Amino acid sequence: MNNWPYRPLSDFLIERDGRFKPNDPKIARYKRLDKIDFSGKIHISEKPSKTDMIIIEPGDLVISGINVAKGALAVYDGDEPLTATIHYSSYRFNENKIDIEFLKRFLKSPAFISELQDQVKGGIKTEIKPKHLLPLKARIPELAEQQKINHYFDAVDNEISDLSNEVNTQSSCLTKLRQAILQEAIEGKLTVDWRKENPVRKGDPDYDAEALLEKIQAEKEKLIKSKELKKGKLPKDSKSFRDLLEIPKQWVWVKADEVYFITKLAGFEYTKYIVLLENGDIPVIRAQNVRPLNIDKTNLLYIDEETSEKLSRCALTKECLLVTFIGAGIGDVATFMEKERWHLAPNVAKMEPFKNCDHFINNKYSNYFLLSNSGQREVFKHIKATAQPSLSMETIRDIDFPLPPLAEQQAIVDRVEKLLSMVDELEKQVSERKEQSEQLMQAVLREAFEGGK
Repeated sequence: MNNWPYRPLSDFLIERDGRFKPNDPKIARYKRLDKIDFSGKIHISEKPSKTDMIIIEPGDLVISGINVAKGALAVYDGDEPLTATIHYSSYRFNENKIDIEFLKRFLKSPAFISELQDQVKGGIKTEIKPKHLLPLKARIPELAEQQKINHYFDAVDNEISDLSNEVNTQSSCLTKLRQAILQEAIEGKLTVDWRKENPVRKGDPDYDAEALLEKIQAEKEKLIKSKELKKGKLPKDSKSFRDLLEIPKQWVWVKADEVYFITKLAGFEYTKYIVLLENGDIPVIRAQNVRPLNIDKTNLLYIDEETSEKLSRCALTKECLLVTFIGAGIGDVATFMEKERWHLAPNVAKMEPFKNCDHFINNKYSNYFLLSNSGQREVFKHIKATAQPSLSMETIRDIDFPLPPLAEQQAIVDRVEKLLSMVDELEKQVSERKEQSEQLMQAVLREAFEGGK
């Protein structure tokens, strides 16, 4: 293997000529290559493009100039030509000199990436065009040796594929397990024994859900009478979810509006006051920062203190729930637990316990409900089916959820946290196995293609 010769890839590949304007009638009838994913699968689109195009003929090797080093390359096996933007390149290849499966594997190997870094200015950070690829020299064996290496790869691929499938199955099972835990929690199944040991104590909100709701409602009425709080509106076609979920008889059903103050930043306030900054005084939570249970602190933007004070009703100063009500992540829910002052962006609403009621409701319990299968069905039932689906403040107020007594809320949270921590540990092990399978493939590629050096 040490005598593999250095040869330019132009010995095996011939660039497919031709560049066309996107409205050129010569390519009007052809579908367009949308993308090649990192597994090497071609995705087709019929949407037009404003970028100049190339033609891909059946049997061509197609390479993404942007993501070739990540595996975005494929042999097109369709019957009709395709078009693609000039960010792709297409090649005929000489079957008497190159085994195309060998070449595809080589182009995903550490050896290829190393040659890119050595021979192409900018390395893998550069968009790899034909002018970079074709002159690139690499150690490539003769055709018979390529085919021998391919047979070796076929055997190893099967083993790695089996491992990868097992890991994916385990990951899917863990996702279902998380949902099963949340669902059993909000149905009261995790705390059956707790209720046996802690029967209802009338008038005690720790052990009597009706008394708990009465205390919250009494505090809410005080705030309304003192004009510290406006009475929230519910939709005219208020929807009931209560017949779809059986809950323990010791619990009560509530509307979100009965136990939470719900607000958002108005659009005109956003355009009038807020300028989001890369650095600043007050972190701003946008929809992309709201993740199940927690706040994703990557890619945070900021506002200054003066702006936050002007919009103080949408500042985050105590523990509460955050709900995305518009956009791709609509219905995502997280618990805000920071000690410092933060702020809301216009696409996130906050559900905050009423004044003097922080100790009457466990936000983590509410979060678990809203993330459960039943909770998500309840949330999505209220989404407006418009061009851009959304929740309004009225529809969020209309959300039904079961309210256990306060002590049982904490018992549920304790059990769920313990169980989810066990799932987290299993997930970590699955993730490590996935990483091991990827490392194994890289080791196999390295052994095969660096043997010629």
